Amino acid sequence: MNYDVIIVGAGVAGLYAAQYLPRDKKVLIINKRETFKCNSFYAQGGVALAVDDDDIESHVKDTLDAGAGLCDEEAVRTLSESSRSTIDDLIRSGFEFDSDKDGNLLYTKEAAHSRERILHAGGDATGRHMHHFLLSKNPHPMLGDTRVVDLLIKDGECYGVTVLDHRESRNIYADNVIIASGGVGSLYEYHTNAPCISADLQGLCVLKGIELENMEMMQFHPTVYVNSENAQKLLLTEALRGEGATVVDENGKRFLFDYDERGELASRDIVSKAIYDYSKKTGLKAYIDFNNFEYHYFMQRFPNIFKNLQDLGFDVPEQRVPISPAFHYAIGGIRTDLNGRVPHVKGLYAIGEVASTKVHGANRLASNSLLEGLVFARRAAEDILKHSENKEPIEFEILDEIMSEKDDKAKKNLLRKIMWENVSIVRTKNGLNDAFNQINALLNEKIGKLLKFRLLTAREIVLAALAREESIGVHFIKKDSND
Repeated sequence: MNYDVIIVGAGVAGLYAAQYLPRDKKVLIINKRETFKCNSFYAQGGVALAVDDDDIESHVKDTLDAGAGLCDEEAVRTLSESSRSTIDDLIRSGFEFDSDKDGNLLYTKEAAHSRERILHAGGDATGRHMHHFLLSKNPHPMLGDTRVVDLLIKDGECYGVTVLDHRESRNIYADNVIIASGGVGSLYEYHTNAPCISADLQGLCVLKGIELENMEMMQFHPTVYVNSENAQKLLLTEALRGEGATVVDENGKRFLFDYDERGELASRDIVSKAIYDYSKKTGLKAYIDFNNFEYHYFMQRFPNIFKNLQDLGFDVPEQRVPISPAFHYAIGGIRTDLNGRVPHVKGLYAIGEVASTKVHGANRLASNSLLEGLVFARRAAEDILKHSENKEPIEFEILDEIMSEKDDKAKKNLLRKIMWENVSIVRTKNGLNDAFNQINALLNEKIGKLLKFRLLTAREIVLAALAREESIGVHFIKKDSND
């Protein structure tokens, strides 16, 4: 089977790219599990944009400031300058953002934004609404319950993928491959990601010699309810704090102002580190307090959070909820240019969270992620159409590889523990070296290819963290006590 384009992943980035590839192109979208098991589906807060031309400079500045000097300014400008037209395109297509009774769009504010510029849908279900909408508009076939286990690359050119489909491996050929497979959440013990987001394609790229960059830049969301048995923890969106929720200790003290004059509206890395540090120093638990919300407004503005917390037994907004930071978003990823192209591999693209466009630098500005996925998905699709050519087909051998060993599950859980304890919010050189040695030991054991992907990605994160000796943004490295 030969296609013009294969898209790996059916989140917002993959589906929006598909929307810009016409029906007369042979396109296949490959999805590892059910379509809703992607990070886009769980995005609560909304999508940021420059409200108008006058807001572009401010949006660029806020993004650069949050990124702590590591953003690529050209990429940030591309993002912001394309934002209004991208959102207008969605609205013209029929997508409905929340609006007032007169039809005016409702903008909200989140941490580190200098003004209200975030649009939302379904209150706190923006990702879910957008994902469902793009699925309904998708003009191309989808192959579900199938995972990509190899990239077919020869002489610096990509010819397709090998997939594991109902436990059988087969090759699917294409002139272009777009990787839109998401982040790395399942590498961590506490995370907010869809359970199947497990860093497969990043690890595969390591095997193929494809460059990953900024892998030390892993963002932890400060307000997550982690006291549950589920691997995926309950995210409590930044928009809550943007609209008046406060962070307090057991005694009701709003301690974030001890760390930053913006308090709850400081950037995510600052709030996460503050909660971690304060709890460690004082032994006091942190809570999110909703007392500033009127009951009916809270229920309508944040319907899913309201229901989820009520189901857990919390009488919100009257009752406060215990919180902890948890892994949330992979800032680093597969290195790309501004059209999503992967350098040195013709016909290979990466978009969305799996990619590194250098838009986010050392710390992603809240609600820039859906926007990044949309903007660069469209650019990748347009680049493919501009440079499309039919390749001479090459047959690739299907390798007989063991995908899973019986002890792999226990080793995956050990990896999550290693990453959470040593490679999360606060890092030390000793802890990172410990993690490196344990990951290498696991790589030398009898393991399946799927676990190898995770371990290789985890090792890249550790190596990048060891290489950056100074703290910046989400990468906070603390001196060891014996230094």
